[in-house]
Amino acid sequence: MTEHSLHPDRHERQPLNWPRIVGISFVIALHVAALMLLLMPVAPPGAQVEEEEVTLVNFIKPPPPPPPPPPPPPEPPKQIVMKQQTVPKPSPLPPPPEEPPVVFDEPSPVDVQAPPPAPPAPPAAPQGPTRDTSDLRASICSLPSQAQLASAVSRARISGLMKLTLTFQADGTVTDVQVAQSSRDRNVDRAAQTWARRIKLCPGSAGTGNLPLELKQGG
Repeated sequence: MTEHSLHPDRHERQPLNWPRIVGISFVIALHVAALMLLLMPVAPPGAQVEEEEVTLVNFIKPPPPPPPPPPPPPEPPKQIVMKQQTVPKPSPLPPPPEEPPVVFDEPSPVDVQAPPPAPPAPPAAPQGPTRDTSDLRASICSLPSQAQLASAVSRARISGLMKLTLTFQADGTVTDVQVAQSSRDRNVDRAAQTWARRIKLCPGSAGTGNLPLELKQGG
């Protein structure tokens, strides 16, 4: 008995190492947390995946516009009707018959010698028909083409009466044209003046006169 009490027990308990216990506990807790993270589902239970709503938009094309109406047919060119007035030419009067001279067989002592006969008068210069200065249409001898004037009247779409004042020489040449009564369209007035300058009147006395123009819609 005395021997056993003198020698202490080799297997006597050693004191606890707390730092080591704490380190092992931390490592175990870290491994447990990592394992829990691996075992957690990707989506929480009960969560529903919201589906995207797709809205389809269809664009309805409008109907094509109706075709344009066909253009109207072109109007035929309008014509200007010129009415020429015919003036009858006066027939020349025959000269009066000459009376035969009275011949006396025996001269009287109181008779005075007659003077020699006067020379015949020179023949008068030929003159054309008398012009009516209020309307020169009957005095026109040469009428130019009316194509340009008819085209201007057709574009303006007018009808009615216009009047020009012509200044002319004795041989019938027109030297000046003025608008006495307008057609109410500037282009028609200019075309009428250009056309009237090419008119040739019959020979006669020089002067000034009016030329009426009747503008009509051609059929």
